Amino acid sequence: MKTVKALATAAALSLGAGAAVNAENGVTDTEIRIGGSHDLSGIFAPFSVPAVTAAKLYFENVNADGGVHAREITYIVEDHGYQVPRAVQAANKLINRDEVFAMLLNLGTPHNLAMFKLMEPKNIPNVSPLTAARQMVDPPAPWKFAGTASYYDGVKATATYLANEKGAQTFCLMYLPTDFGAEIEEGVKDAASEVGAEFGVETKHKPDESDFTGALGKIREGGCDTVGLALGVGQTINVVATAHKMGMEDINFLTSSAGFHTVVAKGLAQQGVMGGLYAGAGWQDLEARMDTPEVAQWVKAYTEETGENFPGTGALLGRSAAEILVRALEAAGPEPTREKFIEAMEGLDYDDEIAGNHVSMSEDDHVAASEIYVSVVEDGSWKLVQTIE
Repeated sequence: MKTVKALATAAALSLGAGAAVNAENGVTDTEIRIGGSHDLSGIFAPFSVPAVTAAKLYFENVNADGGVHAREITYIVEDHGYQVPRAVQAANKLINRDEVFAMLLNLGTPHNLAMFKLMEPKNIPNVSPLTAARQMVDPPAPWKFAGTASYYDGVKATATYLANEKGAQTFCLMYLPTDFGAEIEEGVKDAASEVGAEFGVETKHKPDESDFTGALGKIREGGCDTVGLALGVGQTINVVATAHKMGMEDINFLTSSAGFHTVVAKGLAQQGVMGGLYAGAGWQDLEARMDTPEVAQWVKAYTEETGENFPGTGALLGRSAAEILVRALEAAGPEPTREKFIEAMEGLDYDDEIAGNHVSMSEDDHVAASEIYVSVVEDGSWKLVQTIE
């Protein structure tokens, strides 16, 4: 107990007078510090950059209304550029120097797994990471919380849909050989096995790769009619557009929630590709739901505050994660500890009107929303084709 009090006193002194710190790191009388290790400059920046913007805007609005139990939320963000060593460095700073209360929206599967080694000893909650890998909650731990259905489940559902509805018979794969790529690989292969389809060619790629002509030649020679993708956002656009230019319009592509992005649909349309790409994700596309009042209101507010034309997918995820965090902090009470916060997370139960899914967690289920939405690119937008509750 003396050690705990000594640490609390030292932390209070380091933050200055009038900012007394309780025994829980990251919480003062006036502030709650939250950390995020992001890809602000790499292949998944189209997710991280708007996610950070949307989360900060949400927190600014909460703070303007008096904060959470009179405490303002400070979101401290570090860029790892989709590099695992830099992600670990960022987490080390956020956890040991900034002493954050929790981590929010950390991007990347291998990056989160590496950062877990720093989070676990201090029981630091990892909330709604920007990765849908099953490892975010498996093996279970009190401090792990995923935002949506996993890559594996989404890809498997999409591949099964393509087999049943589009007659897919030979699945192939183009992927990054990482923990992220392994999730998509397993989902495609398991779906192919269950529906009695074949699995053919697979090609491995680097995060900075941009010429996919040779790989697509192998895909064509392998007799593939459906190709699973586990690549960066720009790479996904590049692959599908290149295939179109090579006359491979008879091949369908499928991706996980990592490719279910407004930028992908618009980017393909700019290159004359109006279809052929399917995705399975744990949320619904914003553009297709603008007739929902809550969606229209949030989009209007976001565009006015940022000057952007449309918030897109990354912003949706950032806003939804921020709401989860704030709701749990409110439920944790005026004297928050990580234990109280975790208990509050396990009691959340509400409809997320912006993401179009239902948030519900318990002590035995740390996945915020479990629905799967299968969508297809159609004329520059995403169209919902199947919902799996």
